[in-house]
Amino acid sequence: MGASGELRTRVDSSVEQICDQGCKVVWGYIAMLERGENPPEVENLQPGEVALVLSELKAVMACYQGSCSAD
Repeated sequence: MGASGELRTRVDSSVEQICDQGCKVVWGYIAMLERGENPPEVENLQPGEVALVLSELKAVMACYQGSCSAD
């Protein structure tokens, strides 16, 4: 697997692990990542990969359009 494929796999794996924990946890992790804090699921990722995870989490939550709040 090439470098870009490996990166995609690590990012996708982290996003999946976070999303499996439910909406409230995902919103909490988005807030953490925006503050520069890294939850355990991204500890082994490079900064660029962490940014991709944050972007992916935001995209996933945008799909819910208010049906899954942080409250």
